[in-house]
Amino acid sequence: MATASAVTTKTPMTAEEKKVIFASSLGTVFEWYDFYLYGSLAAIIGKQFFAGLDPTAQFIASLMAFAAGFIVRPFGALVFGRLGDMIGRKYTFLVTILIMGLSTFIVGVLPTYEQIGPAAAVILVGLRLLQGLALGGEYGGAATYVAEHAPHGKRGAYTSWIQTTATLGLFLSLIVILGTRTALGEPTFAAWGWRIPFIVSILLLGISVWIRLSMNESPAFQKMKSEGKTSKAPLSESFGQWKNLKIVLLALFGLVAGQGVVWYSGQFYSLFFLQSVLKVDPAAANIMVAVALLIATPFFVIFGTLSDKIGRKPIIMAGLLLAIVTYFPLFKALTAAANPDLAKAQASAQITLETDPAQCSFQGSPVARDVDFTTPCDIAKRALAQASASYETTTGAAGSGLVKVGDKVINVPTATLTAGGHKFDEDSAKKIAAFKKELADAMKAAGYPAKADPAKVNTPLVVAILTVLVLYVTMVYGPIAAMLVELFPTRIRYTSMSLPYHIGNGWFGGLLPSISFAMVAQNGNIYHGLWYPIGIAAITLVIGLLFVRETKDVDIYARD
Repeated sequence: MATASAVTTKTPMTAEEKKVIFASSLGTVFEWYDFYLYGSLAAIIGKQFFAGLDPTAQFIASLMAFAAGFIVRPFGALVFGRLGDMIGRKYTFLVTILIMGLSTFIVGVLPTYEQIGPAAAVILVGLRLLQGLALGGEYGGAATYVAEHAPHGKRGAYTSWIQTTATLGLFLSLIVILGTRTALGEPTFAAWGWRIPFIVSILLLGISVWIRLSMNESPAFQKMKSEGKTSKAPLSESFGQWKNLKIVLLALFGLVAGQGVVWYSGQFYSLFFLQSVLKVDPAAANIMVAVALLIATPFFVIFGTLSDKIGRKPIIMAGLLLAIVTYFPLFKALTAAANPDLAKAQASAQITLETDPAQCSFQGSPVARDVDFTTPCDIAKRALAQASASYETTTGAAGSGLVKVGDKVINVPTATLTAGGHKFDEDSAKKIAAFKKELADAMKAAGYPAKADPAKVNTPLVVAILTVLVLYVTMVYGPIAAMLVELFPTRIRYTSMSLPYHIGNGWFGGLLPSISFAMVAQNGNIYHGLWYPIGIAAITLVIGLLFVRETKDVDIYARD
């Protein structure tokens, strides 16, 4: 049976099968578009739905709400993976696209904090959870579906088209946002125009449902079903038996965790870094990222096709290694290209915080407010973080707080709250305002810019750096769908590959912006957050090299 299956899979795909795979990929693009709209608009959404927090906490909270969708993705993988292995790939697609599309549309009409108070944030997080559940059931099905249609020896090439869908969905969301932003102007877009990209997704939902209804079931699943070999308990088979659980764990820690952090560093963290740290105009940042995505996206297919010839593992491991070695120099080069005034000021007028470390608390809390920080250390760190300043911390006397900007020394006050504890008392508020003004004046005098000067942005160089970051993404992501499919037998493939994929991408990758920016806020160095993706990628590189086997020659029809 295995030999016959192998021969069958070597025959060319029919026009109908190619059409089905194209339809699957196109529907997945729309689903990713829905998911990434929120991430692209995180800064605006923070102001609309978390207005009760200070600016730094608003942005961290909006990133945490974005991350909520990633946190539940593994649970979506379990629920929909089980359905996909029991009743089929096609009908599971329909359920996931409906949940995703409707949740996205509702975000577009959801009242803000100003209109209904904290309930707005609660509902928003609930919708993000629904989006995450839907997406948790999407990828494993799409990758499995395409791989099970692909000819033997071409799974890398065919599944790489599915790998482009996440990037194309992000690209589409950036284009729609940019078009709306340009047509309405920034003030109108920030006030209510941001809703339009969410609302128009209802049109994409209609197209996607039509596409999903036109698809045929996977031939591998049909064959397995006709032979009565479908799994009655895919969850217990996948995770209750060590021989399969071992492969799940190796797939997670030896492949997907590292791939996830490289993906989100290259395509999301870079965008956040441009906008929130380097203070590049949001529209300009979107354009530059979109151009980089456009240039690099064909390499998903190039590396996927190459993996059919030389193997999946060498390409993925090489992408991880390049990211580990070059992230720090690339992001520093990005600063010099996008905001040269900031790079120059950091080199010529270093900022130092001299303080009592015993009075320094954690700065990365998503629910923190300015009034939660009353010591000189905390007040200084908060102000420096809001100014996107990179600084070093040295030990000072007990209760002390001094900020040095070049030769300028600024005393940091201690704050006292009113009786209710909801705000600073009048004297403290005045002292903090005076400190912030003195800090801003000192930074300005030292050459620190309030925002990137558009005339000084080296756009070609920024795009080139962003393109390199996305090329790393194509290396680790292009071949991985085929490799995950080939690791598991048909009867539990949807379930088994979905869980490690969505833990790796949803938890390790999806939480990256929140974790990295919290690390920056706590440490004070704008590049400190890069240690998170570098550390995870390094762990995956070691485990992958030592314990994960090559899979390109596996006959998936024999693995039932």
